[in-house]
Amino acid sequence: MAGGGAERPLCASVLMAVLVLAGLAAAERELRFKAPPRTEVPVRLFTEHELARYDGQQEGQPIYLAVKGVVFDVTSGKEFYGKGAPYNALVGKDSTRGVAKMSLDPADLTHDITGLTEEELKSLDEVFNNVYKAKYPIVGYTSRRILNEDGSPNLEFKPEDQPHFNIRDEF
Repeated sequence: MAGGGAERPLCASVLMAVLVLAGLAAAERELRFKAPPRTEVPVRLFTEHELARYDGQQEGQPIYLAVKGVVFDVTSGKEFYGKGAPYNALVGKDSTRGVAKMSLDPADLTHDITGLTEEELKSLDEVFNNVYKAKYPIVGYTSRRILNEDGSPNLEFKPEDQPHFNIRDEF
């Protein structure tokens, strides 16, 4: 009887350890395959003037960068995009052309992709999907993406085709 009593706590301990490990493994699987957490910042429309406010020059202010008309919060990459950082020239504006050409030339820091080569367009898509969409939260869109120069709606803009679109959360 004494031997059976000693085994029972050991079995219970082993069973408890197995259950705890199984729970940890399930939690790890859930975290590993879960989409990145959504930002609490509401998605909004930015004019060029509004976007320019988020250029990394002011301490404590978020840092925003637009690529392909999608505005990303790159504040977590402050060492790359903050004041005096190597890629600070890209922030506070739509730098689609600069990203496509891997250029920090002020003439390339624009949304305009006119005349880009197939290779540059492919590079743009790769960086857009594998860096910006994969790493940084979307906080909005540039007004240029949704509106034409004259202020009329861009009929080619389809919210359902936009990255991270969820009508319930965003509109």
